[in-house]
Amino acid sequence: FGLGGAQVAATLALAVGAALAFGLSWQAGVALGGIAAMSSTAIVSRLLAERGELDSAHGRQVIGVLLFQDLAVVPLLVLIPALAQPPEALGLAVAAALGTAAIALALVVLVGPRLMRAWLGVVARLRSTELFVLNVLLIILLLAFLTGLAGLSLVLGAFLAGMLISETEYRFQVEEDIKPYRDVLLGLFFVTVGMLLDLRLVAAQAGLVIALFVVLVGGKLALVAGLSKAFGSAGGTPLRVALALAQGGEFGFVLLPLAALAGLLPDALAQALLAAMILSMLAAPFIIAATDTIVLRVSGSEWMLRSLELHRVAAQTMSVERHVVVLGYGRNGQRLARLLDAEGVRYVALDLDPERVREAALAGESVVFADSSRREALIAAGIARAAAAVVTFADVNAALRVLAHIHVLNPAVPVIVRARDEADIARLTEAGATEVVPEAFESGVMLASHTLVVVGVPLSRVMRRVSQVRDQQYSLLRGLFPGGSDAREGDAVARLHAVTLEPGAYAIGRELSELALERSDIQVRAVRRPGARLRLAPAQAGALQAGDIVVLLGAPERLLAAEDKLLRG
Repeated sequence: FGLGGAQVAATLALAVGAALAFGLSWQAGVALGGIAAMSSTAIVSRLLAERGELDSAHGRQVIGVLLFQDLAVVPLLVLIPALAQPPEALGLAVAAALGTAAIALALVVLVGPRLMRAWLGVVARLRSTELFVLNVLLIILLLAFLTGLAGLSLVLGAFLAGMLISETEYRFQVEEDIKPYRDVLLGLFFVTVGMLLDLRLVAAQAGLVIALFVVLVGGKLALVAGLSKAFGSAGGTPLRVALALAQGGEFGFVLLPLAALAGLLPDALAQALLAAMILSMLAAPFIIAATDTIVLRVSGSEWMLRSLELHRVAAQTMSVERHVVVLGYGRNGQRLARLLDAEGVRYVALDLDPERVREAALAGESVVFADSSRREALIAAGIARAAAAVVTFADVNAALRVLAHIHVLNPAVPVIVRARDEADIARLTEAGATEVVPEAFESGVMLASHTLVVVGVPLSRVMRRVSQVRDQQYSLLRGLFPGGSDAREGDAVARLHAVTLEPGAYAIGRELSELALERSDIQVRAVRRPGARLRLAPAQAGALQAGDIVVLLGAPERLLAAEDKLLRG
């Protein structure tokens, strides 16, 4: 919270100075500073999640600042109306407002959770979703009413209600039940923001709107980048944090009408600032999308760090072939790496956690700091020479980006992808994943196997059942791509083999049924068509095309004959 506190405090101080310089009161400066300090939690957190950057160095800083901004809203909601009092009564009004807020917060924190937990428990035992949602709504309205009676903001009451609910064991149920209303209410919120906008007044002072937009975005960029650097961030991280936080925020829309109603801001200035904030939020997705380009152009150190990062990756893989590229070195990645190491399989792991990479590298592990969703990192990791790639993180969007890059760089390499549940299997398979391992499926299989053993089913039968279930789920378990050590395991084991149809191959223009590979005890498992970025079932493949990758399953000697038939007839 250090960076967040510094950002809010510095914004307030600069806004007060600017207000005094332009003939406004210091009270107006406090209001302007509070409004300008806010950033959009909804927009930024969603965009960072989609880009897979929540756990990055700049992502953690951004989320910390956003959380502090949300907490800073509480005193600002109390302070801004009190600042409208006459000078002779200002000190008393501010003290009374802050005192009332402190008492209300103390009551809410000390007494509220017990009452909330007890009441929601009574309602939950009635097992009525509708009644539960109505009670949540009633609690929010009641707290808003009580804070209004105390002379505080209605918004503060709703905010406190959310804090109280989050402290109970029913918070996840509440979140699930109100999910259908969330988008509707968010839409209504922005409708009301639009209704506050006087387009004629905004058009009449378009120059002021543009100036405020530039000051808001540019000022936050410079301030946040400077503070992030002062707090020890290196390379392009300060600029990344600043670009993510450069827009106005939803709570700014709450504070602005409050300041205008209190008479702290002239109507013309309030309208221009409202328009500038809306413009900044509209620009936020484009600014965040261009972050990499901007940082690499502006920050020489970021470019150098990126180059060094790729150099380290390339140095580890330059003399390696038929290795496994492990993307992500969390718990799953580390377990996989240990098994590969135990079997003597070379691997290189890419991870974005600098502390984890440093510790693992000191311990002699083959892991380097790199963003596995970047094309150049995959090239440096030797994906073109790899025997396989494994995506060990569960971020579907990041996995899709990885698959898109691998499809271009080496479409023949098998890619195993981790997923949270089976809902993502279709998307990942269509994007080119050779196999998708859903966590929910695996946990279900293990629960079932342990249960069967506990109730007395023989272990051999349990293992057979588990093997059958996995065979149905994972097609690759009915065959394996061979490695250099397979000679020790004999030739009786069915193996997978990928054959690329180069221009001039015999099979081009023919359908699989014409080739009759099944007569040689060869099964065609799939056809990868690079142009379509799909893995086709044999029946969907139609006439084979140049560049198609045909995945075969069979005994080693029969695979050689089948490859010869595909290529030479």
